[in-house]
Amino acid sequence: MAITKLKKSSPIKTEFQSFPKDLDFASTHNLSLVENRHQQIVDGACRVFFQKGYHPTTTREIASACGMSIGQLYHYISCKEDVLYLVLKHMQDVWCTYLKKANIDQISDPVQRLRKALNHSLEFMIENKKLVQFMYSESKYLDKKYFRIFIQLHDKNVVGYWRKLLEDVGQTKTVKDDVDFLSSLTAYLLAFPALPGWRLEDNQNERHLDAIVDFILRGLGVS
Repeated sequence: MAITKLKKSSPIKTEFQSFPKDLDFASTHNLSLVENRHQQIVDGACRVFFQKGYHPTTTREIASACGMSIGQLYHYISCKEDVLYLVLKHMQDVWCTYLKKANIDQISDPVQRLRKALNHSLEFMIENKKLVQFMYSESKYLDKKYFRIFIQLHDKNVVGYWRKLLEDVGQTKTVKDDVDFLSSLTAYLLAFPALPGWRLEDNQNERHLDAIVDFILRGLGVS
């Protein structure tokens, strides 16, 4: 499966400007270089991880898959677990980018904005099924530090996205339950079509996705 590549941000004025603390395992703090190499590592690692899983994969196999020597690889990571964190963070990044491209924020009606966001998220989960499955099956290998950071990012970027949409809906309609609970529930419900055991893989169509969206909206009380 092709891994979605992120658009690069505007040029960095200085190599030490605003270097993310969660990436301090890289031996250089040239942010533009690190971002490029981390994307290269993620693309290569995903090819191997999706075939073998995280645990059986060696750092040497990751280096080979991303076209680096083992020495080059260790300029940008300190251990294999760093690569796992990068892949999981990558999923959030590409999901956010996917939704931004849909121009959902330009929809004025909050319920229709929520509906379109749900539809596009479902499409993303299905198109990136292997990445979603990997996140749910392999995130258990993160240590406590990375797992805490990953959960914080998930709450900010993913759950927070649904929280904001539901708060907007709540300005004109009554949402059934606590918004924090419902935003978390929505984030996890949307992953179901990508998980093993889903029975419509070969026959999914727009009608099925609309049925899932309608189900979620009825549960939220805003259909």
